[in-house]
Amino acid sequence: MTEAEVALEGFLDKFDPRVADDARHAVAVMRRKLPGAIILVFDNYNALAVGFGPNEKTRQIALSIAVYPRWVSLFLAGGPYLDDPHGLLKGEGNTVRHVVLSDRDLIEDPRIITLIDQAVARCETPIADDPPGYTVIKSISAKQRPRRPNLDKMG
Repeated sequence: MTEAEVALEGFLDKFDPRVADDARHAVAVMRRKLPGAIILVFDNYNALAVGFGPNEKTRQIALSIAVYPRWVSLFLAGGPYLDDPHGLLKGEGNTVRHVVLSDRDLIEDPRIITLIDQAVARCETPIADDPPGYTVIKSISAKQRPRRPNLDKMG
């Protein structure tokens, strides 16, 4: 493992084991699907985001896996323009839409794969079909929300 991949594993270890496992599964599925993608990691204030794109430019990320204390979401660039006949995409943003991965295998659902394929096809620069993709740590926020749910406040 590269230094960046080790760092990503450490970021994931901060989450509840079930959430971390779901996130690892989603990232692994995308790595297999997009072996030439550059993986950009942002350990942000609200969430850990793992983006997949053709290069290291943030604006060209096609999709990202966002890890929150209680769930994992798939964000798709160009979401407002994707053909979504099943109404899976949520959100009102001008550039992205998301799907909460309520079941870890949802990321492999053919309906989701179709949406992923559309988002990847919209990339200004195509994502390479062949490895080697690699991982880059783009940012680590000094201040972050807790990565595990506060069980005292759960009702």
